[in-house]
Amino acid sequence: MRRSRLVLFLSSLLLTAGTALTGAVSAHASQLTASGGYVALGDSYSSGVGAGSYDSASGDCKRSTKAFPPLWAAANAPSSFHFTACSGARTGDVLAGQLGPLSSTTGLVTITIGGNDAGFADVMTTCVLQTDSACVSRINTARAYVDSTLPGQLDNVYSAIRSKAPNARVVVLGYPRFYKLGTTCLGLSETKRKAINDASDHLNAAIAKRAADHGFAWGDVRPTFTGHEICSGSSWLHSVNWLNIGESYHPTAAGQSGGYLPVLNSND
Repeated sequence: MRRSRLVLFLSSLLLTAGTALTGAVSAHASQLTASGGYVALGDSYSSGVGAGSYDSASGDCKRSTKAFPPLWAAANAPSSFHFTACSGARTGDVLAGQLGPLSSTTGLVTITIGGNDAGFADVMTTCVLQTDSACVSRINTARAYVDSTLPGQLDNVYSAIRSKAPNARVVVLGYPRFYKLGTTCLGLSETKRKAINDASDHLNAAIAKRAADHGFAWGDVRPTFTGHEICSGSSWLHSVNWLNIGESYHPTAAGQSGGYLPVLNSND
């Protein structure tokens, strides 16, 4: 009986210690994200092109006050906030001009990157203006690039982030699917819409793999955008915008707050 009570006592003690340790680790991670600085890197999907309310000081980078990084910063009050994401950025641009604010005190880093390297703008231009076969051919070229070249470029960016911000939690966010399929919709053919969606999935898979291999969190925005694609009747993405062509195929303000921000909140 005494031996049994001793075993129970020791088991309880170990369980309590384990719970306390787990709680301490969780609390530390939360504290690091909340009290450390936040640096938002990446391309137009992070800068907020399409959301409006651009900071005039950001020039052609078109950083929006309605993009998910400033929305997160306003809600969580990090010790510092640096918003260096820029419209049109490629992996080389991140390496050359966006990493300056990173340091050992950085608690959170977010990034969307890779779409411009893969030729996003040219793919969409081809698909809007040319035939189904030309669209599919251009997409196949982009997919080959994603398979052969993009992983190494992502590795360079992710390694640089970890080197400069060794204590940060890094959240890599992806891209939405653009079209709701199987519905009547003016504009691109179903063939083009499906090829574009499949290409987005292919790009996301490549980015997610590299992020995982670097120990970074993956933020998949496709679930939050489901039901809000172009042709859904409740789109959080601009279709072709002839008045402001640069906003075409980018998230609206609702896409930033309803599509991207909740994914970051679940991964921060």
